[in-house]
Amino acid sequence: MDPEEQLSQVYAASAARLVAQMYAMTGDYAEAQDVVQEAFVRALARPGRFREVVNPEAWLRTVALNVARSRHRRGALLHGLIRSGRLVPAPPDAPGLSPDHVALVAALQRLPRSARETVVLHHLADLPVTEVATLLGCSVEAVKTRLVRARRALAEHLGEDDARPAPSGPATIRSEREARHA
Repeated sequence: MDPEEQLSQVYAASAARLVAQMYAMTGDYAEAQDVVQEAFVRALARPGRFREVVNPEAWLRTVALNVARSRHRRGALLHGLIRSGRLVPAPPDAPGLSPDHVALVAALQRLPRSARETVVLHHLADLPVTEVATLLGCSVEAVKTRLVRARRALAEHLGEDDARPAPSGPATIRSEREARHA
C-alpha cells in the first residue's frame, strides 16, 4: 500500500480520537489539534519508518504526546522568563480583533498563497517592494503585479463597490499601469 494512502486511512480512522485524547491531556482544543497535526506531519516526513510501525495510531499518539510535552516545557520556560523580569510580556490591554480585521483576514485567506504573502509583507509588515521581492525570490515587477491583482481581489471579497484601489499619487498610477502591462 502507498504510504500516503496508508496515512490517509489512519488519519480518517484515528485523527478525531487522537485530538480528543490530546485535548484531555492539554486542556486546549487548538493545542490538541496542533500536536496531532504535527504528529501526522512527522509521519509524512518519514514514510518508510511509518510504514514499518505495527500500530500506527499508538505511534502517532506517542509522537503527539511528545510534541505536547515539548510545547509545554517551552511555554513553562517562557512564563519563567516573564516572571523573572528578563522578558516583558505583551500588554494585557491589547485591543481585540475588530470585525474589519477578521473580514480582512478571511479575505486574505481566499487569495493564492503567493499573493497573500506579498500583500502581508508589503502592507502589513510595511516592507518596500524591493525587499518583498528579495524575500519571496521574485522580481520587483512580479511583486507589483501581485499587489495590483490582490488589491482587486480583496476589494471584491470585501464587497467594495469599486474593485480598483484609489490611487494615492502619480507613482501609484504609474506602478499600477506598469504592473498591468507586465
